[in-house]
Amino acid sequence: MAEIEIGRGKRGRLAYAFDDVAIVPSRRTRDPEEVSTHWQIDAYRFDIPLVAAPMDSAMSPATAIALGQQGGLGVLDLEGLWTRYDDPEPLLAEIATLDDTPALRRMQEIYAAPVREELIASRLQEIRDAGVVVAGSLSPPRVKRYYEAVLAAGVDMFVIRGTTVSAEHVSGQAEPLNLKQFIYELDVPVMVGGCATYQAALHLMRTGAAGVLVGFGGGAAHTTRSVLGVTVPMASAVADVAAARRDYLDESGGRYVHVVADGSIGRSGDIAKAVACGADAVMVGSPLAKATEAPGRGYHWGSEAHHPELPRGERMHVGTVGSLSQILTGPSSMADGSLNLVGALRRAMATTGYTELKEFQRVEVTAFR
Repeated sequence: MAEIEIGRGKRGRLAYAFDDVAIVPSRRTRDPEEVSTHWQIDAYRFDIPLVAAPMDSAMSPATAIALGQQGGLGVLDLEGLWTRYDDPEPLLAEIATLDDTPALRRMQEIYAAPVREELIASRLQEIRDAGVVVAGSLSPPRVKRYYEAVLAAGVDMFVIRGTTVSAEHVSGQAEPLNLKQFIYELDVPVMVGGCATYQAALHLMRTGAAGVLVGFGGGAAHTTRSVLGVTVPMASAVADVAAARRDYLDESGGRYVHVVADGSIGRSGDIAKAVACGADAVMVGSPLAKATEAPGRGYHWGSEAHHPELPRGERMHVGTVGSLSQILTGPSSMADGSLNLVGALRRAMATTGYTELKEFQRVEVTAFR
């Protein structure tokens, strides 16, 4: 792609966010009832291409179970309140009542409690007992310390999720996590990310990951862009990583790595655009935090919001718009893309004549600038 001149001493690519692109109607249309939103990663097949972000404001064992029963995948944050406290409900209620100014400091205090391995086991077992796919997430610095407890609990899918995850992390102070060796030795599929470039994604795919999370600092509750000055527009990032998936498919002799858009997915139209740009599924947080059942009680935050040294997120008020079922499959009483996410995806696919998600990845898109 051609570069543009930022100034006389700097050039850069022109990149696009989801708001900068649109899906182009085709000559053929279908009925939404004829559309399939199934996707499969490793041995696990899901009715909808929606993965819940591991955030305490959106995912508890109960909401992970509810999402699984409705065809999605709930991922529990194994460094969150549910693995630090026997009963985190009073603390979740307190977070929802804090004034904006002291909220960050109090959340840092609450999250200073240690992660307990016995709670990792009991929370994952609760999800397993419900008969849905069990998925848990750790950040790269905590993987070595807690992964054995996670595997012992019988997790079906393991997620390594950070602001950015590199297959070539360099550290002069500690031995870095060898992703390739780690994933090779596991008996469960691993999704890893975030990443935002072709080359970084290709390196993660070569580690043996079953899925790659695409995103950097673009979540609704993130302030990474203002704190670190680092972000990548998601439409371009997803398209770049989808290109890496295509090239890795040839390089590996047919091994398909799933691309999961993780960031800037706030409305139903963003889900359709993510798939149109090449994603197999999306990971969402704020849309699910708006459910009446959500643990955040109308507030949303990620792990970056309570970092003890450099917070890169905030607790934000998102309100409640309906039940989890209404958010996923309707019916909708609002025209802003916050309800019936799956129904909107079906209609977008039907409007452009596609019946399968992988076919829909080939739909024509246009950019506004």
